[in-house]
Amino acid sequence: MANIIGMVSFTLKEGVSESDFLLVHEKYNREFVSKQNGYITHKLLVNGDKWTDLVIWESMDDTQNTFEAVGKNAVAIEVMSL
Repeated sequence: MANIIGMVSFTLKEGVSESDFLLVHEKYNREFVSKQNGYITHKLLVNGDKWTDLVIWESMDDTQNTFEAVGKNAVAIEVMSL
């Protein structure tokens, strides 16, 4: 069965340092994303001020369930605020 790639592209809010963002994002991946059902791997990419967060999942259901849970998790909300 084929895996699913979840991809989110974004820029950091003005005033947010790259180092501060990376600390929060690492916590987000460690405490939330990597603990979700169907999680396989994760890669954070940057090109100038454009960021792309890639996560590979086992199934579309796993991807959708995680996206639905994002708004209910404090560290997920924190990383999205940056």
